[in-house]
Amino acid sequence: MDFSAEVERALRVLDGAVAIFCAVGGVEAQSETVWRQSLKYDVPKIAFINKMDRMGADYDRVCDEVKEKFDITPVKMTMPVGSEQSFSGVIDVLKGKMLTFGKDDQGSTISESEIPSELAGAAEEAKNRLIEEACTFSDALMEKYFASEQIETDEIVQAIRAGVMKGKVLPTYAGSSLRNIGVQPLLDGVISFLPSPSQTGPIRATEVKNETETSISYDSKMLAGLVFKVQNDKQLGFLSYVRIYSGTIRKGTMIYNCTRNAKERAFRLLRMHAKDYTEVSEAKSGDIIAIIGFKNAYTGDTLCEEKDRVLLEKPSFPHPVISVAIECESTQDNDKLASALEILAHEDPTFMFKNDAATGQTVISGMGELHLDVLTTRIRDEFNIKCNIGNPQITHKESIQGSGESEESYSKTVGDKTLAASVRLKIEEHRTSGEYADNIVEIKSAVSKSVRKELCEACREQIFQSLQSGIEQGYECTGIKVVVESISADENTTEPIVAAATAMCFDKLSRMLSPVLLEPLMNVTITTPDEYTGDCITALTMRSGNVERMESKGGNSQIKASAPLKSLFGFATALRSSSQGKANFSMEFRSYGNIA
Repeated sequence: MDFSAEVERALRVLDGAVAIFCAVGGVEAQSETVWRQSLKYDVPKIAFINKMDRMGADYDRVCDEVKEKFDITPVKMTMPVGSEQSFSGVIDVLKGKMLTFGKDDQGSTISESEIPSELAGAAEEAKNRLIEEACTFSDALMEKYFASEQIETDEIVQAIRAGVMKGKVLPTYAGSSLRNIGVQPLLDGVISFLPSPSQTGPIRATEVKNETETSISYDSKMLAGLVFKVQNDKQLGFLSYVRIYSGTIRKGTMIYNCTRNAKERAFRLLRMHAKDYTEVSEAKSGDIIAIIGFKNAYTGDTLCEEKDRVLLEKPSFPHPVISVAIECESTQDNDKLASALEILAHEDPTFMFKNDAATGQTVISGMGELHLDVLTTRIRDEFNIKCNIGNPQITHKESIQGSGESEESYSKTVGDKTLAASVRLKIEEHRTSGEYADNIVEIKSAVSKSVRKELCEACREQIFQSLQSGIEQGYECTGIKVVVESISADENTTEPIVAAATAMCFDKLSRMLSPVLLEPLMNVTITTPDEYTGDCITALTMRSGNVERMESKGGNSQIKASAPLKSLFGFATALRSSSQGKANFSMEFRSYGNIA
C-alpha cells in the first residue's frame, strides 16, 4: 500500500510483465494486490516461481494457487529438477531437455542433456497439457492435434502467445534467482510470449479539439508520449521519465505539454539503466527515456504536437490516508523545508502537504506510516534538514446524506452596472456497491447549450473547489454528485459572479443534507501458521476489525478482513506478539466509511 504509486505508474507504461512468486510462500497478499493493478491496464504476463532451492519449496502447489486465485491457467514451460537443497536445474518442457547450470560461475554455463528416466513421464505429461492448452487458441493447431499430425514448437509458441495476449494463460518457469538457475529460459520466455511495443496495438487517447476518443498507432508520425514519473537528481535536476507511444523526440527541441498547455525544451535525452545512463540524440516510438529540461512536467502529463492535441489516459492514484505534522528544529531551515516538500510533492503524486491555518503547523500526508517514514528520512538525509515529526493522524473526509435542490443568487454593483447571477444545484449521495465513490460534477446539456462556456466552466471549477474545501470541518468531500440544473445570467455577468453564486448555493445546500465525517477503511490480509489463527483474529477484532473470509492451506491460514486505519497503528507489533513473530500482514485502501 505504501508505495502503490510506484507500481501503478510502472504498470501504466509496461507492454508486459513477469509475475514473481515465492515457491515457499506461494501467492502472497501483496502479489494479489499488484496482480489486480495489472488487470486494470491489461498487462500480458508470464510467471517465475522463485526460491526453488529453499526449504518447503513446492512448484505444483504454487501453480495451483495461481490458478485458483487469479482464474488463469498456468502452463509449465520449465519444471524443477529436484527441490530444496537438491534443486539442480530445470526441464525445458518444449525442447524435452534437462538444463543444468554451472555452480562455479553462478549459473552462467548451461549444460543440456536428456531428461532422466524418473522424470520423463512427468515431462511428457506437462508437454501434452501444454499442447492441449495451445490448441484452445489455434484452430489450425486443434486440427493437427486431432489428426495426430506433427506439431512444431513455433506453432505451440504462437498459440500460447495468443493466450497470453488475451490474459487467459500464464507461461510459468521454475528457478532460483540467487543461484541464477532457470533465469535464462525465463528471459527467452519474455521474448517468446510478451509483446514488443509494435505489437501491443493502438492506444486510446482523447482529441482535445473535439473531446472525442481516438486511437494512436505505434507507427504514427504524430508525437504522443506520457510522463509517468518525475525524479529529482542532485546533479541532473528533474528527470521526466517518458514512454513514447508514437512519433519522435529529439534532443534540444521544444516539446508541447498538452496537460499544462505549455512548451518546454528537452535539453538532454537519457536512456536509463538503474542509476547509470546513456545520452541519446533522439528517442522513438516504443522507447522509455528520461528528459532533462522540463521544470513543470508532472506524472500523467501528455506530450504531443501542438497542432494535434491529444490527452493520454493518466495513471490513477489513491488519495493520501495518513498525515503527520512536521517542523524544523531550527526556524532558519523553514524555507529549505518548504522547498524540499515542493520537490517531494512534484515527484510523488500520493504525497501532499499543507499549512494548517488553525495551528500554524505544516502537515504532510501519504499512503502509510512506512511511506511517510521514508520521505521524512529523505528530508533529513538528502536535504540535510533536521526536523521533528508528530504522531500519525488519519485523513478524514466529509460527505452528505440524502439529496436536495437549492438556488442562490448573487449580485454586485460595479460603477453604474449591476452584475448578477443565479445558480441552481442538485446535490445527492454518490455510492458504488454501498461505498462512497469519487465525486461527480455534471452540467445539464440544456444549461451548457444556453449559457456562455466560460460561465459554465466558472461554475464547474467552483464546485470542485467547494468539494475540496469541505462542508463543516474543512475536510475534502467524497461520495457526492453535483448537477447544475440552471444558471441565470445576462451579457454583463462575469465568471467571478457565477462562482460566488455557485459557492453560496453549494455551501447552503450541503449543510442542509446532514454532513457526515468519514474515515479511511482498509482491506487487511493476515498470513499466519494455523496454530496462531485464533490469536491473530482476536488481535484484529480488538481493533474493530471485521473478518470477511478465511482459508487454510499447507499449514498456513490467510485471513481477509477490513478495519479502520486508525485502529491499525501499531498493529504489526501486536500481531508479532500474538504469533511469536511468525505472522505478517498487509493492507490496502478500501474506501471511506462513517466513523463508528
